[in-house]
Amino acid sequence: MADELAQDVARGWREAMLAGDWEAAWRQTDRVEGPRRAAQRAPGFVRDPAQLVWDGSSFAGRSVLVRCEHGLGDTLQFSRFLPALSRQARELQVMAQPHLVELLRGLPGAGEVKDGWCGPEAWPSCEVEVEVMELAYALRATPATVPPPLPFARNARRTVDLGDDGRLRVGLLWAASDWDTSRTIPLQDFKPLLDLPGLRFFSLQQGPAAQDPLLATLAIEPLSDRTHKIAAAAGAMLQMDAVVCVDGMPAHLAGSLGVPTVLLLKHDADWRWARGGRTPWYPSMRLLRQQSPGSWNGVVDAARRVLQAWATTPETIHG
Repeated sequence: MADELAQDVARGWREAMLAGDWEAAWRQTDRVEGPRRAAQRAPGFVRDPAQLVWDGSSFAGRSVLVRCEHGLGDTLQFSRFLPALSRQARELQVMAQPHLVELLRGLPGAGEVKDGWCGPEAWPSCEVEVEVMELAYALRATPATVPPPLPFARNARRTVDLGDDGRLRVGLLWAASDWDTSRTIPLQDFKPLLDLPGLRFFSLQQGPAAQDPLLATLAIEPLSDRTHKIAAAAGAMLQMDAVVCVDGMPAHLAGSLGVPTVLLLKHDADWRWARGGRTPWYPSMRLLRQQSPGSWNGVVDAARRVLQAWATTPETIHG
């Protein structure tokens, strides 16, 4: 029965998020969280790893520890709720992934940011714990009330000067992480974009895909050796007129920085990308989704049309 409930909640939750009805999704979470919180008051209760870190207790006037235990993009996306949490808490400490500490540290409302990979035994004591992705639920956010991303541009590091030759600068990322390779688009599929006049393309790709031999034959300028740090990648993105990318951490970074972003999504994309061409998470982002599983041609063609329109009428990029 418990498994049936969990599956039913998961289906309802995903459908609600895809429909943009976040409050309906939170009600689905309530269905499992209510009984769990009642059970944890009994002696000997042990939290299951699949359950929420947050126990439902108030943050007001208390010391709060935020754990960032999922992907880098997840932390970038949900860290926007830290200022609201900071206004309630007496003390806020954030245990972040090492790669993000430089980008997060010192931002207004972000609390005291520390390396979360130091090991739980070294974590500071607190009265309430919560995982960063749970904050939207804990604060009952809706598309109408979701706050803007943290001002990561303050900590961006400019390690490359792209210059200005009059063409629009476009950053490309075609490969997702190994966690979900179905989000990756073969580099050769981007060729229809590269002959558009008035555009200058840069590779912001990292990892093995950045060494694709095909890259040397294409009109794409590689920046991987100078943007492997996330703060440096942010500095390069801030010099771009647009970013075209697959679903992954760089998409969240570009969207958080307010850079016009074209996000290329697989047919059954993640729950956070609601149906339609826009997302309340990142107003500067356009969503282009596969019409059928496995086929990227239509998505790339749509991206070409968007870039062509921007190259023809640059003032529409931020529209």
